[in-house]
Amino acid sequence: MSTPRIGLALGGGGARGLAHVPVIEAFDDLGLVPHAVAGTSIGAIFGAGYAGGLSGEDLRAVSEETFRDRNAVLARLWKLRPRRIGDLFGSPGPLQFDAAKVLEHFVGPHFPADFADLKIPLTIIATDYFSCCEAKLTSGPLHPAIAASMAIPALFKPVMLDGRVMVDGGLVNPLPFDALPDDLDIVVASDVIGAPIPRKGRNVPGASDAAFGATQILMQSINLEKLKNRRPDILVKPDIAGYRVLDFLKTDKILAAAEPMRDMVKREIAAAIETFEARRAG
Repeated sequence: MSTPRIGLALGGGGARGLAHVPVIEAFDDLGLVPHAVAGTSIGAIFGAGYAGGLSGEDLRAVSEETFRDRNAVLARLWKLRPRRIGDLFGSPGPLQFDAAKVLEHFVGPHFPADFADLKIPLTIIATDYFSCCEAKLTSGPLHPAIAASMAIPALFKPVMLDGRVMVDGGLVNPLPFDALPDDLDIVVASDVIGAPIPRKGRNVPGASDAAFGATQILMQSINLEKLKNRRPDILVKPDIAGYRVLDFLKTDKILAAAEPMRDMVKREIAAAIETFEARRAG
């Protein structure tokens, strides 16, 4: 009996992307390893860790340890804070963090140095700013590619990569199931985009909420158009509506809220494999 080729796509959504962990754990529970992984933004981070050899349990432990101590997190960010008003493409812009430095200080040691060192083929999605198009990153140094994919404009400086200015991949492809190889038999996609949510006692969003919320609206619109033409075989959306893009200090709560995804994904993958085997046998 032939084994189906399975692909996994991990979408962007900031801290909501912690919900990818139970999805990856479902693969581990079934003893399955995807033939390919694609990731955008936070999905690129977890995708790189997974493709680099970390299990779902490992990724859970790293996430919990990284964001367990609020004071330690804030101390790290203080050290990484921009020292002056930065220049954004030659014009004065808001204070922004260096995505590569943030990546290295928080989770960089957990990733291989190069795409060639990965155990699973990985496609990382970034946005080529001046060409206004998607950039599929599949080879070369891994850490700059992840930094490019996670470079949310309101939060991080753009990343220079191979002579191109890169920003957050979610601006062009927030759920990159269509970036996976065409010869896969089953495609699983984890959607953590979410939508803007109001703050208690505030009718109108502040500047940062408006910026992140507008990006979520853009990503939702892109995703809806993509799904009209093609759908992954398994599309999962964890119930994490109450969490915002930067809620990393709520890691434990997000993981707990997403935990039902683990059994649901196992059931759906098992059913998809059964259908595949029946089709091949017939």
